[in-house]
Amino acid sequence: MKLETELRDDALHVIVEEPRIDSAVAIRFKDKVREVAADGPLRVVLDLGQVEFLDSSGLGAVVAIMKLLGPDRTLELCNLSHNVDKVFRLTRMDRVFTIHADCDSAFGEKRSIA
Repeated sequence: MKLETELRDDALHVIVEEPRIDSAVAIRFKDKVREVAADGPLRVVLDLGQVEFLDSSGLGAVVAIMKLLGPDRTLELCNLSHNVDKVFRLTRMDRVFTIHADCDSAFGEKRSIA
């Protein structure tokens, strides 16, 4: 599972460098994001721009990551491809996650976390 991370503003930017998040990689994906986000900033922004396919296992892994971060930290998404965005909209998970159109909008605005 290839991930790139960088601290950006008040957040950890996690860039997923994989074309698919499906049942074959979902557990490794969840574990790797948990590892890189451990003890990090309160805000984690998951960049899914290179992900062209996300199935129910991948969606479940993203939800599990949100839960693993706990109530004091937030998981936001950015740069979703058309197919991945469609999965979040069809499952109404776009109401659960803050989804930014691109990385600039995810990091361009200053946000306060209460």
